[in-house]
Amino acid sequence: MFQKIAARGKEVGDTDGCVVCHGGNPQGTDAASAHRGTVDALAKLGGPDDFFADPGSPWVNERTCGQCHRRHVKTQWNSLMMTETGKIQGTTWAFGGQDGYEHKWGNYDAKNPGPPDLRTGSTEYKLYMQQKAAAHPNLFVSQIAALTQAPGDPAKGPPLSVLAEKPELSAFTYIRTECNRCHLGVKGRQKRGDYRGMGCSACHIPYSVEGYYEGRDLAIPHDRPGHLLMHSIQATRDAPLQVGSVRYSGIPVETCTTCHNRGKRIGVSYQGLMESAWESPFTEGGGGQIGLHTKSYLSMAKDVHYEKGMFCQDCHTSSDVHGDGFLAGTNLAAVEIECTDCHGTPDRYPWELPLGTGDENGPGEAKGPPRGVVQSIPEDLQQGFVAPISDGYLRTARGNPMPKVVRKQDHVVVYTAGGKDLILKPLKWLFEQGKLSVEARTAMVQVKSHVAKMECYTCHSAWAPQCYGCHVKIDYSTGKQEIDWVKAGQFHATPQGRTVRGENLPLRIPGTVQEMRSYLRWEDPVLGMNGEGRVSPLVPGCQVSATVIGQNGKEIVRNHVFSAKPFSEGAGAEGPPGSDMSPTTPHTVGKSRSCESCHANDKAIGYGLGGGQMMARMDVPTMVDLITQSGQMIPSRHSVQIEPISRIADFSQVVTRDGRQTQTVGHHFLSDGPLSAEQREKLERKNLCTSCHQHLPDRDPASSLLHHVAAHAGKLPTTPAAHSNLVSKITRLAAWTQVLLAGLLGVGLLAWLRRKILSRLRHRT
Repeated sequence: MFQKIAARGKEVGDTDGCVVCHGGNPQGTDAASAHRGTVDALAKLGGPDDFFADPGSPWVNERTCGQCHRRHVKTQWNSLMMTETGKIQGTTWAFGGQDGYEHKWGNYDAKNPGPPDLRTGSTEYKLYMQQKAAAHPNLFVSQIAALTQAPGDPAKGPPLSVLAEKPELSAFTYIRTECNRCHLGVKGRQKRGDYRGMGCSACHIPYSVEGYYEGRDLAIPHDRPGHLLMHSIQATRDAPLQVGSVRYSGIPVETCTTCHNRGKRIGVSYQGLMESAWESPFTEGGGGQIGLHTKSYLSMAKDVHYEKGMFCQDCHTSSDVHGDGFLAGTNLAAVEIECTDCHGTPDRYPWELPLGTGDENGPGEAKGPPRGVVQSIPEDLQQGFVAPISDGYLRTARGNPMPKVVRKQDHVVVYTAGGKDLILKPLKWLFEQGKLSVEARTAMVQVKSHVAKMECYTCHSAWAPQCYGCHVKIDYSTGKQEIDWVKAGQFHATPQGRTVRGENLPLRIPGTVQEMRSYLRWEDPVLGMNGEGRVSPLVPGCQVSATVIGQNGKEIVRNHVFSAKPFSEGAGAEGPPGSDMSPTTPHTVGKSRSCESCHANDKAIGYGLGGGQMMARMDVPTMVDLITQSGQMIPSRHSVQIEPISRIADFSQVVTRDGRQTQTVGHHFLSDGPLSAEQREKLERKNLCTSCHQHLPDRDPASSLLHHVAAHAGKLPTTPAAHSNLVSKITRLAAWTQVLLAGLLGVGLLAWLRRKILSRLRHRT
């Protein structure tokens, strides 16, 4: 790429090629004169028509990056990283479900480019996505409208004069000042861990956590934070960078976590970081933990892929990240990869699976011939690294080839962006070679419904961040303002704004936002159904209880949980609480969670911590003072210790034992929801044999009475099948023994009663 840039630079009088991306005057003798204007010949060729400090900015990158990467600068406008449609819909859901399951707003106006065949991807991918879009028209919309600031329209910011009657409109202040500060149209806030560029630069230009420049460009200060680490581009394994004595390739994970540290927190979770309420342990001098993304963290188990040295780009495809040019309302709708794309299942290799496996709209929908492998990579995917072909490139669940993942006989080789060649042994190979553990065989082979009906990460997520309760105060009292991140992006779209580097401009709107939580957990997340019809981990989504302060400083609502729209027609005017638990992919893959962590766990089933009995009701106040035995408050002067939260009894509960749903589960897909009554009943069966007997017995005859008897009978099991057969026989024998004993006892009891009755009758006579 640099060779092409240098060649074009020479054509327009710049031997270093700087003007090809930045514009400016190559004849300038100092920064002021060089960083002005452009070369007319370059502008006529479609290059920069002015000086651009950040050439990756989406407001100018059609003339910079787009000179070579035209497809990517087009698709960026409809990508989730630009539109943030899912965030907007999710926040308005929590503030009253103002548009139900519809996804109609974004940071900017956007629409699909035309007919479905214009979608970027393979022919198979395009056909597959047509079917996917038809199944979920509320998510795969044709256009979205921009959030702009105009009075009277809830989509255009809250008119302060009507907040008293419609406090739910305060959601738009929350969206504009907090939720949507990470989209590609603006530069990140200037905080530790949040330094980044705009547009293409957000990912492809390295920024350190501290934000200091460490290169040789004298025009960039080395002593002030807020600058790129190196004046270089990070991309794939064939574009290595040298930073001091360190040489690396790819896009490090921390680049992604400059944005992916809020919401479902998948970026920091992948790194093994769990948000903490405390700044401990103490640092040198007795201070607290230094803030990262303005938060403190616990050090947790890292995702096994991270431990292997895999960056985010090693799993996520170009369509996942750049978009395919068409609008999608949420991550699950936009992301095309599935675990089985590389790992397969115990009975099929990845290339033996049909398209759609793991990405269904409901269990059992993935049918058809094996997806196979492909022998060539489309031209638009050849701009990055392309692995040696070996036995062919693997396909994703939606049909696109993966340029860095190949079949090599019965194995899979992943050529990582960081330079490693990871050899992966698919599940079928492990099963056929007898290398699956007893637990794995039990869960995936003997109980096939686990693979058929559950996401792989439902069992294999070691933990999941769970921030229960999102207490949001939006204060409009006189003079309080915050940065409007949507408005800042729209400013960059103007002629005078597109050349601005991207600093936090003084574009403010009324209202300040404060957020707090009720409590944090990380172990054994709740289970529910996701948009692919599969059992998935659930984490708190927008569990908002809102407090809104008006312009006069008086409360409009306090700790209020808004009602979402009813689940069904005729269900009444008021729907369920808008407080939501969301299906998620935690990005904390490790060894499988234990059987009993689901099958004997009230929280996992959806009944809440301790089955909903551990916490007192949240919708009544908690009083603490001198109280009589009958519960009467003794002092006349007393205060509420814990204020009530309307309509919420327990943030960790999604359904009661009698089937009443207590809060919403997902708000993007119509199929999102809690586990069904049948699923809950299966999970709640306690004292199952496999809760204890997860391992084959060893050959010690004294290990147990049953194994002792089996050994002397010459029937000691040595294989999983033999063990299962023996357990089955013992279970049937025990059942029939109980029946026979009950029968014999029943006969004896009747005889005894008959004798007693006759004796009494004789005595009376």
